[in-house]
Amino acid sequence: MQIQVNTDDNVEGREALVLRVEAEVSDTLGRFSDQITRVEVHLSDENSDKSGTNDKRCLMEARLAGRQPVAVTHTAGSLDEAFSGAAEKLKRSLESALGRLKDHKGRDSIRGEGSAGNAARSEDAVRTSGEDA
Repeated sequence: MQIQVNTDDNVEGREALVLRVEAEVSDTLGRFSDQITRVEVHLSDENSDKSGTNDKRCLMEARLAGRQPVAVTHTAGSLDEAFSGAAEKLKRSLESALGRLKDHKGRDSIRGEGSAGNAARSEDAVRTSGEDA
């Protein structure tokens, strides 16, 4: 899983922030690492020099292998809060999107990768029943 961090010109302490963001992304989304090819994190201060509440924004996008990307955004009073909120939203979104690939008993669902095997078994069943007739 590749992690790319982008900041606007108004974000200070970029190097330390990038290391912290990379570590937290790895911790938060590590269990999805075999399904995620890249995570892009965009941190920005929307009011630049002006102070204000909820003017820090974090947009996170996870690129999934063979699937559409999942993107979330979160605004807060600090970059840490904005990033943490976005990371949690992305984790929940990935749990929802990738969790649907398994049925409630942990087996591959018809939407998952095992569906080709299920289709082949169904064709065999049709051929077998047709041969008996």
